[in-house]
Formats: sequence, C-alpha cells, structure tokens
Amino acid sequence: MIIVNLLGGLGNQMFQYACGWALGRESGLSVKVATDMFGGYIRHNGPELSRVFSTSAAVAGLRDMQNLLGRWRARPKVRRWLRNDALKLLRGRQFIVEQEFRYNRELQDLVGRGLYLQGYWQSERYFGKHADALRKEFVFRNAPTGRNAELAHQIRQDLSVSLHIRRGDYANCPKTLAFHGLCEPDYYVRAIGYMRRHVPQFRLFVFSDDPRWVARTLKPSHPEMVVVDHNQGNESHNDMLLMSLCDHHIIANSSFSWWGAWLNPDKDKIVVAPRKWFANGPDTANLIPENWIRL
Repeated sequence: MIIVNLLGGLGNQMFQYACGWALGRESGLSVKVATDMFGGYIRHNGPELSRVFSTSAAVAGLRDMQNLLGRWRARPKVRRWLRNDALKLLRGRQFIVEQEFRYNRELQDLVGRGLYLQGYWQSERYFGKHADALRKEFVFRNAPTGRNAELAHQIRQDLSVSLHIRRGDYANCPKTLAFHGLCEPDYYVRAIGYMRRHVPQFRLFVFSDDPRWVARTLKPSHPEMVVVDHNQGNESHNDMLLMSLCDHHIIANSSFSWWGAWLNPDKDKIVVAPRKWFANGPDTANLIPENWIRL
C-alpha cells in the first residue's frame, strides 16, 4: 500500500495525491490518503479531495498505518516528529520525507511493498504520463449552479482566458509573504500582453481573493474583464472549476491556479506562469511543464 499524507490547500493536496496515485498505478499497489495531520491546522479548508472531486481516494485508517509503518510510527504525533531530519534514522525504509522541491526520480525505485509519503511532490513528472487517467480522478463532483453556471456558459461561449491573482494569505501573513512573495502588477501586464499577441479577441476572466486590488490595478486598463470574486470558503474550489473551462490561462505563483490550468485537457492551450515562483524559496525548475510560458 501507498499512503500519501495530505496537508495544505486544495492545490497542494492534488499534487500529493497525484504523486501517490501515479506510483500506485505503476506498481499495482493500492493508494490511500492520510488526513489526520489536519488536526489544529486552521489555514485553508481542511481535507478537500473527496468533497470536491469524484476521486477514488480512500482515507487510511490506524490499522493501515500500523501495517505499513509499525505501531509506534503510525501515531500522528510521531509522524510529525519524524519529519525532522535529525530523526531520519528512526523512519524506516518506507517512511519517505521529501528532501527538496525538485523531482525525485528515485521515488519509483523505493516503492517495494509500500511507502508513506510526506511532502508536496510538486512536479508533473510524477504523473504526467498518466494525465488522461488522472483527470478522471479530478472530475468535479458537482456541476456549477447559480452564478457559477452563468459564468461557465459565458466561458464556453467566448474565447476565454483565466487570470488568477492570489493575495489573501500571501499578502496578510508576513512569514508567508517573505517565503512565497506576490506576483507584481508588471507580471500580469506582460502576461496579458503576451496573450493579446497570440490569442485574438479573447475575454478575460479574473479570479482573485482581492477584488479591490484588481479594480484599482488592472481593471482601468481592461474594463471588459469579468472579475469572479464570489466563491469563498468551502466554495473556493468553484474558481478552479471555472478556470479549467477557459481556453487559455495566466496563473499566479499558486498551486491552485496551476491545477486550474492543468485540468484543461486541450493540448493547444497557452499557459503563462511567473518565472519567479517563490520570493526566497527552492528551485522550481521541475514545477512548470515545459510547454508552458514563463514570464
């Protein structure tokens, strides 16, 4: 069995599950997710995969953990301790902690009888060869309704470009801001300009948790843009659904809009991503697919 530890927002959980799911598909092992690390985790909306998607992901129980890791390693508190590299000799062969942000090509060789994965695993290289099958795992459970249904209709009628602006927790938490940073207005101006040169007569759909910033910074130059700002809290995933319906994409330094673009299966789509993903963070060479544009 492969057990994938889930933590973070929806985009992070999708990367974590996609990595484990692909390893399970290639090794013939069953895959389950561990959600017990969310105890006391107040950011984002908790474990969302099964609520948002019609996925086959099953939740690992205590017995699953014990069978894979042994009784004492199965405890959530112990697994938190074992993330510390000073204790890595206590992990055992099947307890894998992501050591760096880059794609780990050795992960497949470590599978054996099973693995417990702790990390983010943010690279398409883990699952890209199974893209069509993975998109079936990430089919949204509920069709859009109300305002979202109206927007979905507009998006399908027009030649559409999604643009994601994430500020919220990035802008409001000094520690998060220092690590992640924010995409500057100049990035969005250049990205829209790139789309104008390559996609004629498109309609821009902007998804943001800071619509005042959008109104002040971008809308004066692009009054025709449609600003989507009503999907909040447990309904935030509807922004990803609507993004995925667009023809082309301008993403933020956010796994949420990364997946909004990736879920669009069109091989001719244009995706523009920021060249600098973190303010002061790890190498992201393996994060952005080779056919996406970095500006």
